[in-house]
Amino acid sequence: MGERVARYLPLASVIIPLICILVSVAYSPWFNIFDNALSDLGHAVKSSVAPLFNIGLVLGGLSAYTTAIVSRHIDKHYNIVLMYTGVSLILVGVFDEVYRLLHFMVSVLFFIGIALFLLLVALKEEMKIVKLYSATALVVIIVVWIIYFTYRVPRGAAIPEITSVALFAPAYLHVYY
Repeated sequence: MGERVARYLPLASVIIPLICILVSVAYSPWFNIFDNALSDLGHAVKSSVAPLFNIGLVLGGLSAYTTAIVSRHIDKHYNIVLMYTGVSLILVGVFDEVYRLLHFMVSVLFFIGIALFLLLVALKEEMKIVKLYSATALVVIIVVWIIYFTYRVPRGAAIPEITSVALFAPAYLHVYY
């Protein structure tokens, strides 16, 4: 793969799913960020935007996985965790909410991948600000998910999902740029 193309893969792995999610939300007047999970947009039976939403996740996961494969100059531990996270994102798109428990399990694996990556950055990075950011992001993500699962606040999982991805992206892009 050309070095120019590989340079943009980390950014593509973030931007492609986000664009697909935003367009899916825009074409789904029923979607409520407080009452729904993002994956509701990918429900193959109930959502007219499911193909767009799910292909966005698959392409994002494939881009992340490919980023890890072609980034030989990056610490292998980062690449292993990124491959795991990329594959789990692909599985979230493939096994949409129609698959119920399987979808839930692969979603949990994806968010565990995000947490593992942030933990790794907090432990391995030399820049103190990056270590602090990653550790803080990890704590915030854990707290948000605990509140969601304990109190069902908010009712839908979209807020914890968005929080997790939004806090993960800067650390991920820092490592791969």
